[in-house]
Amino acid sequence: MSTTETAAAPTAHQHVSVNRPNPVSVGTIVWLASELMFFAGLFAMYFTVRSVMDPAEWAAQTEKLNVPFAFLNTTVLVLSSATCQMGVLAAERFKPVRSGKIWQFMQWGLHEWTTLTYLMGAFFIGGQIFEYAGLVQDGLSISSSPYGSVFYLTTGFHGLHVIGGLIAFLFLLGRSFAARRFGHHEATTAIVTSYYWHFVDVVWIALFAVIYLLQ
Repeated sequence: MSTTETAAAPTAHQHVSVNRPNPVSVGTIVWLASELMFFAGLFAMYFTVRSVMDPAEWAAQTEKLNVPFAFLNTTVLVLSSATCQMGVLAAERFKPVRSGKIWQFMQWGLHEWTTLTYLMGAFFIGGQIFEYAGLVQDGLSISSSPYGSVFYLTTGFHGLHVIGGLIAFLFLLGRSFAARRFGHHEATTAIVTSYYWHFVDVVWIALFAVIYLLQ
């Protein structure tokens, strides 16, 4: 064997390491990209209906919206992104449960932060149902006008995505409780679930701005 071949050959102590992205995270991001296109279609439908609908009728329908209540509901959902991320930080430290008293929230683990996020998301869904009930009483239903159709379709599909996130949180908690030892698999589940939840929150901010603020 030549000197060149000897130098090129790896020794027994050499290891080849390749940094590859987590396939679960990559798959989640790709799926969220497809979901983004879905919501882009809903936004296009909303603006199309607005462009062809009589402005006076459109204004009459938007006056029925309870903007202060929707702002409160939006605030709760946006803050839930912060609590969700706190849960991710705890998961990255492999800390499933709190290490202090219940009121010492800086000592909380994944379970406490995820439970709080779940309750905030459930509050948002409850608020959305409450808003729908009030609008139906005011005569705005999905079949009452073109505006009613696009309003309920856009906000309703988003609500279904929020419910999907709540189910994901239950799965995350169940997997964490069932694990004999909290490890990388549980932490990865927390991370990809947070990707989805942040996506849902960002989409709602855009919906709130378009539907309730721009009207």
